Amino acid sequence: MPEDHYFSSAPASASKPHEVELKLPDLQVTLLADRGVFSSRTVDAGTVELLRATPPPPTGGHLLDLGCGYGPIACSLAIRSPAATVWAVDVNERALSLTSENAGHLGALNVKAVQPAQVPAGITFDGIWSNPPIRIGKQALHDLLMTWLIRLAPEGAAWLVVRQHLGGDSLTRWLCDEGWDASKLASRKGYRILEVRPRTSEPR
Repeated sequence: MPEDHYFSSAPASASKPHEVELKLPDLQVTLLADRGVFSSRTVDAGTVELLRATPPPPTGGHLLDLGCGYGPIACSLAIRSPAATVWAVDVNERALSLTSENAGHLGALNVKAVQPAQVPAGITFDGIWSNPPIRIGKQALHDLLMTWLIRLAPEGAAWLVVRQHLGGDSLTRWLCDEGWDASKLASRKGYRILEVRPRTSEPR
């Protein structure tokens, strides 16, 4: 059997769906998870810290959950901002199916769970949230981030969560070197929450 990665397009492990709980100060939801997707046993601690630390999402426009897994970020954004369109992007087909199912169960009909190529080219994002797939390798990660960060609206922002020991600080420096306004928003339980903005944006 081929090695099973959460960033595989078609996980090799047999499906065995089960429920996990996402608990935040303003919402608590039950989500369906499965083998072969990121953090399938419980909602990843970094994802929880990201959702706790970042400001409320814009009330409208287009929002992006990059590397959505089974959808804890996308579903949270959709519930918090029901008038926004939330694009949940992943290469993992099982993850996309779970995200769609979870969004439907929660009544979050503003979630669009799609492959990267299915996001219309002309869309820009008012906000991007991501627990990025660090384990795909540095160059692949950099390419992934650059592909989507350039689609931020001029006044938009991206928020990323990275374990400190997996390169949160070095990623911040790299983003700054690449011309972005990147800084540490918070440091929680061994995670760095990074805020990234186009350097051409107005001073905050």
